[in-house]
Amino acid sequence: MSAPTATATVTAAPAVPAATDRSADQDGPLAHFEALIAAGETVEPRDWMPDGYRRMMIRQIAQHAHSEIIGMQPEGAWLTRAPSLHRKSVLLAKVQDEAGHGLYLYSAAETLGVDRADLLDALHRGQQRASATFNHPALTWADTGAIAWLTDGAAVINQAPLCRTSYGPYARAMRRVCQEEAFHVRQGYDLMRALCQGTPEQKAMAQDAVDRWWLPAVALMFGPPDTEAGGADARTAALGAAVSRRAIAWGIKHHTNDELRQRFVDTCVPQAERLGLTLPDPAIRWNEERGHYDFTPVDWDTYREALGDGTHWARQRLAHRRAAHEDGAWVREAAAACATAGETT
Repeated sequence: MSAPTATATVTAAPAVPAATDRSADQDGPLAHFEALIAAGETVEPRDWMPDGYRRMMIRQIAQHAHSEIIGMQPEGAWLTRAPSLHRKSVLLAKVQDEAGHGLYLYSAAETLGVDRADLLDALHRGQQRASATFNHPALTWADTGAIAWLTDGAAVINQAPLCRTSYGPYARAMRRVCQEEAFHVRQGYDLMRALCQGTPEQKAMAQDAVDRWWLPAVALMFGPPDTEAGGADARTAALGAAVSRRAIAWGIKHHTNDELRQRFVDTCVPQAERLGLTLPDPAIRWNEERGHYDFTPVDWDTYREALGDGTHWARQRLAHRRAAHEDGAWVREAAAACATAGETT
């Protein structure tokens, strides 16, 4: 699902010892770190890194992991209501993949000196957040197709550059994640195609799902604008631009949110035309001069207010996550006991 873009509160990570096998050069650890970034090489867990870099990576990987496991809920709710055994098996495999993505990412975060139990506790207490994309309900079967086609499609565009991100464990995890997300996109497109070629009621259901999930995909899967702008969103844009500049300078990201958002729109418009669906934005049209599709800018002030953590669906998603964590406590305790027993035998 979503690579993280929203602000999340994260406590400082404990210090990790400096590298023993990749020592800093004679000018000091900062110069060595900057040389790695400039050369396009990866920063590894035992390399020295600035505290700001470590905090940014923990924040980004943690929110990404949280989004994967929270993002299982909208589609998971349809597992018992899938219209055929084939569709049920496909959806079950997809939901399992999302759980696996969360585990890959929590493992990557732990290489930065944090514990996944602490990250989950922070999520459950509201100190960290998942993407607000999943604060939307999946009202019909068609929503599972729209989620896979649109939100996972946005995820692939957002996450593919992360396969070259500067932090090695995150980059390696993303290669596996992106391979599976690309398959999810094709699964979602196939489901939407089947609905569009079905009855008029099925095509109407597909269109209704697209109407609900288009804006969450365009807006929340890429985050706020990160180019300077005026108007009501000026403060948001200024903050986004500052964060983006730092992330790009450190090699964490390679494109701005706005560049990736444009790439997503350019990809989806011809796909929607082939499906016979209308994307819910009357401003979408080809701009010959720019060589891209124009589309309506997101009203971030209004949108953030509508999708805040106090909404019904946001509260429900988090409540379900807490309940699942508490219900699974005995499994974690049993696994820990078995591990301890194995170490003593």
